[in-house]
Amino acid sequence: MNVQLLIDSIVRQTTVLIAQLATAGGARSPLSRVAGQVFVELSRALEEQGIRRKVRADMFGMALRSYQRKTQRLRESLTDRGKSLWEAVFAYLGQHAVVTRDQVRERFRRDDQEQVKSVLHDLTESGLVYASGVGSSTVYRVVGSEELGQLAHLRDSAEIDTLLWALIFREGPLSREQLEQRCAQPHGALDTALERLHAQGRIRRQRRADAEMYSAPELTVGFDEPAGWEAAVWDHYQAMVQTITAKLQRETAASAGDTIGGSTYTFVIWPGHPLEQEVLSQLRAYRQQQSALRARVDAYNAEHGLPAERSEVVAYAGQYVRAGVTDEEPAERNQEEENTNA
Repeated sequence: MNVQLLIDSIVRQTTVLIAQLATAGGARSPLSRVAGQVFVELSRALEEQGIRRKVRADMFGMALRSYQRKTQRLRESLTDRGKSLWEAVFAYLGQHAVVTRDQVRERFRRDDQEQVKSVLHDLTESGLVYASGVGSSTVYRVVGSEELGQLAHLRDSAEIDTLLWALIFREGPLSREQLEQRCAQPHGALDTALERLHAQGRIRRQRRADAEMYSAPELTVGFDEPAGWEAAVWDHYQAMVQTITAKLQRETAASAGDTIGGSTYTFVIWPGHPLEQEVLSQLRAYRQQQSALRARVDAYNAEHGLPAERSEVVAYAGQYVRAGVTDEEPAERNQEEENTNA
């Protein structure tokens, strides 16, 4: 298997997805931190797999010293240790009524100035900070708590809540600090969302050691709910990635009796095809079947309780229709066999 070709293809498809999300509904979401975030998260994932630092640097095509400097710059501000540069700049702005660009540069003179500039741009584009003026005379002001409340309302707090709920359900239990790292929300907005979810009974709060941990017993995003599509997209993508990851960790070929893996099928149909409706109704039928099965499982669990150790089976099905295919751009032929690479 050509792993490099596979990685390149996955990166290409992922960037297409990010670009689509960033422009959904006419939005122009800031992407200034994406490249750095990808580097940090990929580096962290390699570290968790036991890959030594020197090997990680070599995998990125960097000298060890350059790798260490870049990792430190992106993970932590050189000026305010223990905080990312984004967090440090945001906190500094919040300590003053108005701050000039030159004051920010002086305060974070030990950090890379291009990174500082990118952080200021990202904070402004995100709506967390107001900016006025041009060049070095630009002044910055953190959006006030009352204004943040209005901003949260404009962004539809239900969407933020549902995405946060999905994150806690899939990756919990998570501490307040871990949630802050994952969500990149201002303190007030995150705490308010957590309180709403807790009051609604969607998440649980439990004290463990020195941290308060958040978990969620279930996650349900209804078909007709106007808010929460972001959570649904994230949950679908997370389920697909985790399925492929689990399959790769097993390093075994697919078999009929597998409990981990996936299959992809392509059906070529046209209006009037005798199997057209049967093919198009697959997603609806799958949803109905899985919803009924989950209801039966939930009812049994509610009656008998949950053991201390248990398994979670995550099943995901997706479907899209590519219309207007012609002989000049042929569609994939019907796949009778499973794509075992998934």
